[in-house]
Amino acid sequence: MNSRKGFCIAILLFGVVQVFAQQPLKLWYKQPAEKWTDALPIGNGRIGGMIYGGVNEDHIQYNEQSLWTGGPRDYNRKGAVKYLEPIRKLLAEGKQAEAEAMAQQHFMGMKSNEATYAVDSAKWFNMMSSYHLPQDVLFHDNNLRTINLPIEQGWEITPGFEGLDGAVWFIKHFNIPSGWKGKNILISLGRIRDIDRTWLNGNYIGTTSGNAYRKYIIPSDKVHIGENRIAVQVVNFYDKGGLTSNAKTLSVYPEGEEKNMVSLAGAWRYQVQDDNPPACPRYNADYQPFADLYLQFRKQDVTDYKRDMDLTNATAHVSYKADGVTYTREYFSSAPDQVMAVHLTADKPGKVTLKVLLSTLHKNYITRKIDDHTLALSLKVKDGVLRGVSYLHIQAAGGKVVVDSKNISVTGANEATFYLTAATNFKNYHDVSGNPEAICRKQITAIATKSYASIKAAHIRNYQQYFNTFSIDLGKGENAELPTDERILKFSQSPDPSFISLYAQYGRYLLISSSRPGGGPANLQGLWNNLLTPPWGSKFTTNINLEMNYWPAEGLNLSACSQPFFSIVDDLSKTGHETAVEHYGAPGWVLHHNTDLWRGTAPVNASNHGIWVSGAAWLCHQLWEHYLYTGDQDFLQKRAYPEMKGAAEFFAHFLVKDPKTGYLISTPSNSPEHRGLVAGPTMDHQIIRDLFKNCMEAAKVLNIDKAFADTLKLKYSRIAPNKIGRYGQLQEWLEDKDDTTDTHRHVSHMWGVYPGTEISLKTPELLKAAEQSMKYRGDEGTGWSIAWKVNIWARMHEGDHAYLMLTKLLSPADVTSGKEKGGVYHNLFDAHPPFQIDGNFGGAAGLAEMLLQSQGDVIELLPALPTALPQGSIKGICARGGFVLDFEWQNGRLKSLQVISKLGKTCRLNYAGKIINIETQKGKNYRFNADLKQL
Repeated sequence: MNSRKGFCIAILLFGVVQVFAQQPLKLWYKQPAEKWTDALPIGNGRIGGMIYGGVNEDHIQYNEQSLWTGGPRDYNRKGAVKYLEPIRKLLAEGKQAEAEAMAQQHFMGMKSNEATYAVDSAKWFNMMSSYHLPQDVLFHDNNLRTINLPIEQGWEITPGFEGLDGAVWFIKHFNIPSGWKGKNILISLGRIRDIDRTWLNGNYIGTTSGNAYRKYIIPSDKVHIGENRIAVQVVNFYDKGGLTSNAKTLSVYPEGEEKNMVSLAGAWRYQVQDDNPPACPRYNADYQPFADLYLQFRKQDVTDYKRDMDLTNATAHVSYKADGVTYTREYFSSAPDQVMAVHLTADKPGKVTLKVLLSTLHKNYITRKIDDHTLALSLKVKDGVLRGVSYLHIQAAGGKVVVDSKNISVTGANEATFYLTAATNFKNYHDVSGNPEAICRKQITAIATKSYASIKAAHIRNYQQYFNTFSIDLGKGENAELPTDERILKFSQSPDPSFISLYAQYGRYLLISSSRPGGGPANLQGLWNNLLTPPWGSKFTTNINLEMNYWPAEGLNLSACSQPFFSIVDDLSKTGHETAVEHYGAPGWVLHHNTDLWRGTAPVNASNHGIWVSGAAWLCHQLWEHYLYTGDQDFLQKRAYPEMKGAAEFFAHFLVKDPKTGYLISTPSNSPEHRGLVAGPTMDHQIIRDLFKNCMEAAKVLNIDKAFADTLKLKYSRIAPNKIGRYGQLQEWLEDKDDTTDTHRHVSHMWGVYPGTEISLKTPELLKAAEQSMKYRGDEGTGWSIAWKVNIWARMHEGDHAYLMLTKLLSPADVTSGKEKGGVYHNLFDAHPPFQIDGNFGGAAGLAEMLLQSQGDVIELLPALPTALPQGSIKGICARGGFVLDFEWQNGRLKSLQVISKLGKTCRLNYAGKIINIETQKGKNYRFNADLKQL
């Protein structure tokens, strides 16, 4: 082991691996999924499904990668560049609040339908405000449905309220005790999103707008001793609607006597008044769920239930026994045939009987019969231009099949297979002329004559060409035979190294399933989303999250899965050029911290975090990484370098001289999502230096653009350097203003450690300062933040600390208190919380970083091997320079090594301080013993 420090806690908790044996790569459970983060994901890069595995009713919620809100539009604010210099001037004068206010008003990008919304929404709101429900309906109609309030996460999580915006009436009857007679009362409704109009006993008592707390004082003569009736009209324009505080705040009590409160939490009656308000202006579009497939079976008492996901062949299964019959279901999403398959069998003939339905959360949809074996669903996204079509086709052996406009029924079949496909009219970010009906028809026609066995075999062959390039075995722990949800709970208490192997391979599985050549890139939730208003829009966040999705791609031998990432960079370099011109008067291209299907690149959300200029440069870092791993000079020349050069051209123009220090700095910008708009954040400068350095090297490789490279070299030397502050920390900002108690989730100034390379063992003072900053920041965080810390500590060669972070990443997100935290859900999805897939990808990359590093001029073997993983083997891990390595270790020491040279370059190996150089030939293998002696 080459770790500089050890954590006794890690040794005590995880001990020594007991058995060295490869374990089955399966997630499995003894019960169906109860919630979405219990369900198991399948995907072919375009169509993804979440399998619940219920017995009486199975539910498969599915997505198609191109279904989003919004449509093609210009995201840039014309004339914004006029305010660039005034904003810079305000920041230079220390007037951050004024700079942010100016930027918010004049520099942020354009929202959708921003020009017409004010008039349209005012008309709609006036119509809602003039409407009063009749008293008999409002207070006495028992047919009104009920809902439990408050709902802290918004009414969208309540069935029937998904994606609802508009006006809703809520009605509650409550009793006032006789002791309150003659007293004014205070009604506390907590936070309401966005506007309330409130009545008590038919008397109007007030209205409040915004996300403020509602407290209304009611004169005693308006209060009834005994039963009272409160009616609240809630008007919500977008996202989390309703009463959104905790239960304690929803109450009524005599004025000044809060201890005598009567709770208003619990069941309320409601009526939706209008669910079609004008579309609220949005900076970015949201990724959308497509639809739901329901398989309904007759009720049976079952035994021996099991649900699993086999990562080796990307198939999921459910099996159980009922009335002497063993039933099985198999699920997969095929890339070759572009269908999701559900295969139902029983071990006795004539026992497969069920009804199958298609439904969706989208309000505007229909189902219809296509033919005697095919049901279709058509939908249109609210507040957007996209339409979707899904075909469900059945092939049955024996029995009877009936298809009508609502469902498919199967009676007495020996087996049945359902093939589901989905498509939209999206072609690219500026073209929505596609024909989803024709696409679905073509895909179903293509599989109609194929057998299930052949479709499954083609799926597995296609999947395994990616998955089988890599394997890892860390040995078997004492919990290896337990169901996955139980392993999560026990992981921190007893050694389970094979669970870490499973987790790493699960990350690879998710990347293969959500990012395939020819498709789009993995978003914040990969391919999977069940909400019309998903967390953070389930979009592409580019101040770390999109990039983290692809951290494991090169090292864990999934380079081909990066193709969709390269495709979005191609698009963004075009739209980003328009933003560079309109907002900065600059050449090249720029990207801020968020984008979506329509490839907006302008600053969005709020000026205190939305004006972050380094997105393009960070994306370009990963283009260069692909070249370093593959040596693909054609890719470098035709694709990567032009985009790297464009990003560098922007910064060559954008950087300005700081009047106080004389350095070139990035302004305006921010240290992502932390402390507002500033001049000269450390992360920007690290990323820009990396971009300039890589551009210079690429120009040298391609023997072009010497004059431009010389310009970058000069500017590189003048960029504000990394600084060490008064606490011995690496400064996050140009000024020494870090707070040692600050535990913010972003550790942005650590970019130079990972994924950057300028802070390393070769810069010991800076590395020590970075370590000090990491200690101040602490070990807690959200899922993706913890995953980043795994990689940072590994880069620092602190293997035990990196492993400690990995154990936090694998802690249970579902806790008994009901409050989620960072960690993993039952299906091993990463918890931000809620779910974000970047932590899965970052965690897998972090494990690889402990075992091999090649960011310098050598390949380091076991650079950060933790005490808790004293033995293991890995095959197919990749290093920069075009090398693929297989190696094994025992008792914390290297045992054997094989290197495959794909490019024929010089291979420099470093293990335990010993460095050797090997001149290799392309395509040849080289074997070494534990002392790096060639065999």
